[in-house]
Amino acid sequence: MTPPGELLAVCRVHQLLPDAGTVGVTAIDKRPVDGPVKAGRLGLYADVQADRAHHGGPDQAVYAYAQEDADHWAAELGRPVEPGLFGENLRTRGVEVSTAVVGERWRVGSAVLEVTQPRTPCATFARRLGEDRWVRRFTEANRTGAYLRVVTPGRLGAGDAVVVEHRPEHGVTVADWFGGWSAGGDLAHAQRLLEAHALGEVRLTDEMRERAATVIARHS
Repeated sequence: MTPPGELLAVCRVHQLLPDAGTVGVTAIDKRPVDGPVKAGRLGLYADVQADRAHHGGPDQAVYAYAQEDADHWAAELGRPVEPGLFGENLRTRGVEVSTAVVGERWRVGSAVLEVTQPRTPCATFARRLGEDRWVRRFTEANRTGAYLRVVTPGRLGAGDAVVVEHRPEHGVTVADWFGGWSAGGDLAHAQRLLEAHALGEVRLTDEMRERAATVIARHS
């Protein structure tokens, strides 16, 4: 069994900020909260997403980012990457996040979460960081963090263990998929994911299934 990781912080929206995007505001300003927080089908209690066409929903209910990846960016940027700076809900340590297997399940507190897909950087994220070429840099680093769906609602809080309870056999990680897609699509990864979905080994998001089908069509 994989040794458990640790939940370092739980972050929710602090305030809506003006944004130059089409929605006009953004909920990317997440900050740590004290005490346990309820995680339900649509995310953390009292958290919000401003752009619900592209964020949130059951398949992107919670966004996790690893302290190990944050440390990489802190060295790269020359400044701290505090929990919530990237808009994440969960800051973890000691558990694979960007390299988690698509569909693996974590028990955190009394909740069970399932890894669904990588985070694709957007212009709002770039404006939040204020760094040159941020979308490209984040993409090329392939340290995306992971979105999760809430399989079993429950309460979670800083200090809780992050226990990997199930890891699908297909073996395709978040980083495998994102790196391959960014480079034009990896046929083997697409085939393995769709086969695993068809067999019920994993429940892919609509976006992942559509992209995998696109990759296969490109190679046919």
